[in-house]
Amino acid sequence: MLTRTKLLHRCSSLLRAGLLGSAAMLSLSASSLVLLPSAQAQDRISAVHAFPASLVYSRSFLEFVKNANEAGKGVFEIQVRGGPEAIGMIEQPPAARDGVVDMVYTACAFYSSIVPECDAVSSTQIDGPTARKNGATELLNQIHQKRMGTVLLGWMDSGVRFNLWATRAPRLDASGHIDIKGYKVRGNPIYNAFLTNYLGAQVINMNAGELYTALERGTVEITGWTQIGAMDLNWDRYLKFRIGPDFFSTDLVVIMNQKKWNSLSPKSREILQAAALRHENDSVKQLADLRTRELAELDKRGVKFVAQSAEASRRFIEGARGASLARMKERMEKAGGMENYERMVKLHSGS
Repeated sequence: MLTRTKLLHRCSSLLRAGLLGSAAMLSLSASSLVLLPSAQAQDRISAVHAFPASLVYSRSFLEFVKNANEAGKGVFEIQVRGGPEAIGMIEQPPAARDGVVDMVYTACAFYSSIVPECDAVSSTQIDGPTARKNGATELLNQIHQKRMGTVLLGWMDSGVRFNLWATRAPRLDASGHIDIKGYKVRGNPIYNAFLTNYLGAQVINMNAGELYTALERGTVEITGWTQIGAMDLNWDRYLKFRIGPDFFSTDLVVIMNQKKWNSLSPKSREILQAAALRHENDSVKQLADLRTRELAELDKRGVKFVAQSAEASRRFIEGARGASLARMKERMEKAGGMENYERMVKLHSGS
């Protein structure tokens, strides 16, 4: 098929040769704009990720980007600007809301002050594929659009649980429950309500990128973290105890500025949604396998597992979920719009 440029060049040659009238030239030139268009400009989507590129979660997001770009070749291109060095970790979600960047991969809890319902995700009892099937993801998408002006493209890398990790042996009370009062505890939006309101800790808030130095200097002795990724950041040099039971779940999501999403071609949106759905499913299996391998390696490296008593474990898990949901309810009451509280809790309880 002739391109528009080639057709116009050929018509010009015929006109000079006297074989084509000027009227016909104009007619063909105009029709070429419809019948033989030049390639349409593809949609361009800027993106950032919350964590350093070396971390397993960032690598997973970059894999999603790679697969999405391959599927959308010629239709759209996601252009990754970088991680927290490009836009600060906590500033990324507002940047997506305000259109500074089109797409952000981050923890939902990092902007739960804007979307309180995010606390249902971090304290969830289900994973991303289940939430997609039972309607929890679509409900949260609607809430994102209403509260934040963003679209929830997907909840990815789900199903990975958290532990408390310590540099020195944790203290257990008479009931076999952990007692972290007096320890230097790193805080984070995901589990601050649990650490402070339930466990009574005084926390030092800091991003993941700052923790290695804090562990090295002894200014942090206990931190919450997922069951994978500690070795990516070399934290296992200092974190020598993993405390059970596990709690919470990874709440990593991809959100997009709503105006940008609406400006994309229908084909771009269709391919992006399909890529997100595929990665939601694939990443659960991949990270579950990685969890098994990493915990085995940590055991070889001398990281000891400390168990609480059965009754203490039950209270610990209930305390973690209860503290987050209480914070969610309080924030929803202040923000206005309590209509989805019970439904969010129910959907994320798996019932």
